[in-house]
Amino acid sequence: MSDERHFTDAHTPIAAVADRLRAFNRERDWEQFHTPKDLAIALSVEAGELLEPFLWKRPDDALAREAIEEELADVLICAINLSQRLGVDLLAAVERKIARNAERYPVSLARGRADKHDVLREGVEPGGEG
Repeated sequence: MSDERHFTDAHTPIAAVADRLRAFNRERDWEQFHTPKDLAIALSVEAGELLEPFLWKRPDDALAREAIEEELADVLICAINLSQRLGVDLLAAVERKIARNAERYPVSLARGRADKHDVLREGVEPGGEG
């Protein structure tokens, strides 16, 4: 079996996944349907479907892991397809977002708190962190 059938987070660059998706879509002539609008809508729909396995579950209830994995895969597939269509380097965008979040959520203010960045900074002097 070829290596492309053995994708893992630890060993597969996102470019390899994107290449496989591109070939998959071309073989089916689906690129014509992959407008940015439709891919963004599909991403939202798939993210909504990810909620279903969690609906009405108590914290100690067993989760439908296979359903969750499938929906997570659909979300990632839509995100990769959209990033390809728009020419976005997805991992570079993730890296920039992590850096921005590090600025917005400094450890000194955010550690152990789930508040949004603007709430974290209430009462903090401009340019300071406490």
